[in-house]
Amino acid sequence: MALAQQEGTRKIDVAWVRSQFPSLAQTVNGQPAVFLDGPGGTQVPQRVIDAITDYLSRDNANTGGAYATSHHTDARIAGARAAMADFLGCDADEIVLGPNMTSLTFAMSRSLGRELGPGDEIVLTHLDHDANVSPWKALEERGVAIRMVDIHEEDCTLDMDDLARKITDKTKLVAVGYASNAVGTINDVKEVVRLAHQHGALAYIDAVHYAPHGPIDVRALDCDFLVCSTYKFFGPHMGVLYGKREHLQRLQPYRVRANTNAIPNRWEWGTLNHECIAGIAACVEYLADLGRHSNPSVSGRRDAVLAAFEAIHKHERGMMEALIRGLLRIPGLRLYGITDPKRFDHRCPTLAIRVQGHTPLQLATKLGERGFFTWDGNYYALNLTERLDVEKDGGFLRIGLAHYNTMEEVERLLAALREIARAVET
Repeated sequence: MALAQQEGTRKIDVAWVRSQFPSLAQTVNGQPAVFLDGPGGTQVPQRVIDAITDYLSRDNANTGGAYATSHHTDARIAGARAAMADFLGCDADEIVLGPNMTSLTFAMSRSLGRELGPGDEIVLTHLDHDANVSPWKALEERGVAIRMVDIHEEDCTLDMDDLARKITDKTKLVAVGYASNAVGTINDVKEVVRLAHQHGALAYIDAVHYAPHGPIDVRALDCDFLVCSTYKFFGPHMGVLYGKREHLQRLQPYRVRANTNAIPNRWEWGTLNHECIAGIAACVEYLADLGRHSNPSVSGRRDAVLAAFEAIHKHERGMMEALIRGLLRIPGLRLYGITDPKRFDHRCPTLAIRVQGHTPLQLATKLGERGFFTWDGNYYALNLTERLDVEKDGGFLRIGLAHYNTMEEVERLLAALREIARAVET
């Protein structure tokens, strides 16, 4: 079911949402803590903490044993695969679990690299997190040519004409982010996949940053691979890779001999992080419960997750609009990315700014003292900060809204930034 087809979805019950996250009750220097660091990792609901604790308290064991706690561990892993299949819209045997997105992408690039050599090309972009760049650039050692797609500097959007030019019959893979973790741009990934497939290339989508903000349907996208990290959408520090079954069966992973040849297990190196895997199903169930709170008529976990994201989108959109309006009124502040309200459907509520007279680190420090948690630097979007010539000056200050944030927090942040900017002027 597409997001626009959900009916009867109510506004988010912010009080209920915030009650699920124990970390939100903290204070800094007497001020309530405001978590705007979600792009680097969101906070987690109590049920995720409980699931991890419960596993370690009762079921801590390795897999494949002929005894109860091992059986329970097997069941936890199966439950996590099923939950992520509902989250992404695929089948459970197409879900590969790993320590993080970067490790999973390196594993896939090593496997794909077995088939590539001189004369083959891979298309990457300047807008991506380096975890969707460096693993593929490593294949230059096999003679693979790398083609980099440029951006429109004025709004930090992908140059789709340049992308179309760069994809040729020599292209074997196109790796693109669903959304920029630095400036929030949402790419037209469906069109990227279409262009890749038109030339017989595979499409690898990094959905790490998009996952907490909108629904993902890998079947509708028709992508070959999609990777995300559960700690970016209210879960534990784990990576998840979706791969079309045909690719997971055909490609040859690097693995130890004792590992099974069945999918998806053959793609998982060594013993998995079982306690964190126990938290994966819990974070998906949290989103499903949020969807049921927002639209009691939904049935089934997948539909409940979709209802949750419709409510999340409405809540985050209102806060983002107010934040962007306020930022653009602050003297000496530059906001990177899309600023036209008519195009806000093409951006996430992740904002990169610079303020005249302050380095990003100085801004983050002053905000941190006031209880606002933001990031400074390049956040591994190194190709973008180099392309925009801000890397040598400390990158950006990044403000990331999540659905557990409030309009009151947005107003407090704007007041703090105005105060900091005025201090420079005077």
